[in-house]
Amino acid sequence: MRLNDLRDLPGATTSKKRVGRGLGSGLGKTSGRGQKGQKSRSGVAIKGFEGGQMPIHMRLPKRGFNNRFAKDFNEVNVGRIQTAIDDKKLDASKPVTVEALVEAGVIRRARDGVRLLGRGELKSKVTFELTGASSGAVKAVEAAGGTVTLTPMPKRSAKADGEGAPKKAAKKAATKKSAPKKAAAKKSAAKKEPSE
Repeated sequence: MRLNDLRDLPGATTSKKRVGRGLGSGLGKTSGRGQKGQKSRSGVAIKGFEGGQMPIHMRLPKRGFNNRFAKDFNEVNVGRIQTAIDDKKLDASKPVTVEALVEAGVIRRARDGVRLLGRGELKSKVTFELTGASSGAVKAVEAAGGTVTLTPMPKRSAKADGEGAPKKAAKKAATKKSAPKKAAAKKSAAKKEPSE
């Protein structure tokens, strides 16, 4: 082995692709872009365009909808609560709230609230103060001697005066406020003018 015998492994390096260098190169004339037209130019990205034909995403029927106002609840079963009590992560003598579930690690974070579900078995007498509960969960808790209190969702803060009002109404209010000032300015200007 000599220094002049050192070579890269086969396939480790490739030569630069030289386009537009004659038909014999395989990348001549159109340089691998196909025929003429818009897509042979640079900077063209026509996603979902079908040459003017109605696109498939518009031809297919639509079903259902996404509710923008839907609440995102954490769902916790009564069996999971009993496991946390057995592991001494939750205190059955204290009311089980959203904050208590987060501290115990039963849920990771409080979203729009916690909804109690009825899967599993609850043996301890527990008082729940949660956002929601299924009928099966309420029966399971009451059978164990506990109670379920549903806490209302936090209300949205009231808007300030004039916030969210239509633009026309806001303009009218602004013109009414500025009208007395304009009249006073005209009177003062008339007094200042010298009489002939």
